[in-house]
Amino acid sequence: MRIANRVANLPAYVFAEAGKTIAAMKTRGVDVIDLGIGSPDLAPPDWIVERLYAAAQDPHKHGYAGYYGLPALRRAMAGYYQSRFGVALDADRQVVALIGSKEGIYNVAQAFVDAGDVALIPDPGYPTYQLSIIMAGGSPVPMPLQPELGFMPDLRAIPHDALRRAKLMWLNYPNNPTAATPTMAFLAEAVAFAREHDLLLCYDNPYCDVTFDGYVAPSILQVPGASDVALEFNSLSKTYNMAGWRVGMAVGSAQAVEALARVKTNIDSGIFAAIQEAAAAALTGDQTWLAERNAIYQRRRDAVLEFLPAAGMQAETPLSTLYVWARVPAGESSVALAKRILEATGVWLTPGTAFGAHGEGYVRIALTQPEARLREAGDRLRQL
Repeated sequence: MRIANRVANLPAYVFAEAGKTIAAMKTRGVDVIDLGIGSPDLAPPDWIVERLYAAAQDPHKHGYAGYYGLPALRRAMAGYYQSRFGVALDADRQVVALIGSKEGIYNVAQAFVDAGDVALIPDPGYPTYQLSIIMAGGSPVPMPLQPELGFMPDLRAIPHDALRRAKLMWLNYPNNPTAATPTMAFLAEAVAFAREHDLLLCYDNPYCDVTFDGYVAPSILQVPGASDVALEFNSLSKTYNMAGWRVGMAVGSAQAVEALARVKTNIDSGIFAAIQEAAAAALTGDQTWLAERNAIYQRRRDAVLEFLPAAGMQAETPLSTLYVWARVPAGESSVALAKRILEATGVWLTPGTAFGAHGEGYVRIALTQPEARLREAGDRLRQL
């Protein structure tokens, strides 16, 4: 048999490959502390799980639940944007439920990118931005995230030829992997830039409710007129500790929502109704528990920042996300450092180049282990 060229030439997903290595080490008896993938280790509140259980008891909830998301879930998503960001959305025209935001990130390229088109992506950035463009037959053009600019791209430095052929642009703040946070001035500039160049501005915002030190993350849709040109992706994975439930949303431009939904109706059959009901409950229920959850992550962040200098690394204090973006010691590549640390200590840190060429010189450390395990990782690194 012959597989398609687009699959044969597709690089392996870095976290899947790292998972194989870690699994093999564990089989050999190595106590690996995995600080790689950003999957929350904490559970949702009991009342969300109980809502799932109750809904799953209904024998009528096990069939197809519709393509766009239950009306109650889409209303809950719109209500969340109204209460959280002050953004008014039409739940019927500006909201579509996703099987996790990763699915929508992939499918929006199918909706907007033709062979030969260009898409602008942040570098370093979430790998699925690039892979989705490649699978659609387009060409991803990196926008370097420069530390001197607060890990925001210089939009005016984008090559003219690439911009002329560009159909969409990806931005992601609070940022994975750098943990950078945006200014409203930059977001307004990005909206104006997208309008000027007839781009769909795709804004990935799954970490907006994982914040520290009083920081409040914005939505791109808070910029006046943004809903004309922007489609924001969000998820219950990080905010509600529901990564495995696979519930996300795309909201904003009605034209973009309709195009994305047209792709989805031909590919998937929606989310299990009981999960949708529990997700609606999560979005509309008591949100006060998030403060204590974020305090747990903040203590973990501080534990990582405490041991980095002894390990020869340094990092800015992140105000959001599940990550610390740490600069590696001078003279060592991020891949070499990550491999050396894993082999010597059993601690896995994601090399920055997993997120693009401009990630060189950094490693990403996920805060998805208990504080005691993070401190143990620090003890191991100090002994290098």
